[in-house]
Amino acid sequence: MLQGDIIGVLVVYGYVALLLGVTEKVLVKHPETSRKLLHIMVGNIAFLLPIFVTREIMALVAAGPFIVLTFLISPYTPFKSIRGKTSSAGHSMGLVYYAITWTVLAYLFFDHMIVIAIGIFAMSYGDGLASLVGVKYGKHKYNIAGDEKSFIGTIAMFVSTFGTMLVAILYYNLVQGTGFGFTPVSIGFLALFAAAGAIVEGFTPKGLDNLTVPFVIAAMYWMVFII
Repeated sequence: MLQGDIIGVLVVYGYVALLLGVTEKVLVKHPETSRKLLHIMVGNIAFLLPIFVTREIMALVAAGPFIVLTFLISPYTPFKSIRGKTSSAGHSMGLVYYAITWTVLAYLFFDHMIVIAIGIFAMSYGDGLASLVGVKYGKHKYNIAGDEKSFIGTIAMFVSTFGTMLVAILYYNLVQGTGFGFTPVSIGFLALFAAAGAIVEGFTPKGLDNLTVPFVIAAMYWMVFII
């Protein structure tokens, strides 16, 4: 394991541990806010990706173990003593899907970290803010696949996904010199990706949007700007 990988693993583990501690202890009286704050803030891992040197360490050591960890703190954990606490904190299988997505994206797109970052931001800030805005302001609802969504939440999904794509591109242009050029056409494609993500989120039930949304947006970005 190279030095960059060691630092990356330690920073990722430390950051996630800090988030878990804050959301479980400080926000225990507000479980839904706790879950969504964790969901959103974990997305900042996208800024840490350039620390890593090797694909296997990022995907299998930094990301992969969180699949097991998030399952163990989900309502489906085999440990009854943990189950009640995590249920009251509002954690669900969505975080497990989140970890699966990061692991797969990290392995597939290690050579193009901007793609990983865009996928992570779509499911963290995009989906997370959509839920928060929808719960607070969503008066007009729709139900397509068994989960109730709000129109304002879908709009928030589009705006936040589009905004975080711009942030990711600017960051990776600066850090890795990806050379993405902002033109009316490229910005139009980014808006199209964000719209696709918002539509997919509206159609996807039961936390599975943590799988569908990032993979759809990452695949679209890959096909248009990388291949």
